[in-house]
Amino acid sequence: MDLDQLYREYFTSVYRYIFSMCKDSLLAEEITQETFFRALKNLDSFRGESSARVWLCQIAKNIYFTYVNKNNRLCELKCDESDNLVGDSVESVILDREQSAELRASIHALDEPYKEVFMLRVYADLSFSDIGSLFGKSDGWARITYHRSRFYSNRSCRCLGLLR
Repeated sequence: MDLDQLYREYFTSVYRYIFSMCKDSLLAEEITQETFFRALKNLDSFRGESSARVWLCQIAKNIYFTYVNKNNRLCELKCDESDNLVGDSVESVILDREQSAELRASIHALDEPYKEVFMLRVYADLSFSDIGSLFGKSDGWARITYHRSRFYSNRSCRCLGLLR
């Protein structure tokens, strides 16, 4: 297995997965870099029981949780100050941000494993098979868990008036 090929193929998936958890682009990039560094150090321990993407996301998740535990805080979502308001009214931008925050809150309120399965599917773009492997379950379990997470988050959003 060639690390350059792994890096080119999976950097974006690992980065998006970590970013979905911490909402901090600099931290996500740092953790992604650390993930590939550790993968290089432990390349011989990769047994191939799961896909390389699942293996890398698991390494990244462990690094992130270690970071959170070490710093005893959760990463905060940072608003991008360089948002371009041209063409949009300030009111619509504020409303979009409020709705996005409510949607994120409804996803964050999901119990495990629904929240993690949802984030792996949507943000890391993992297949149901890869998600099932990550949890030691079947792809059918991953599919059902994902659709249940969508149902619960959609129900919360409908209650908030975000979805019809």
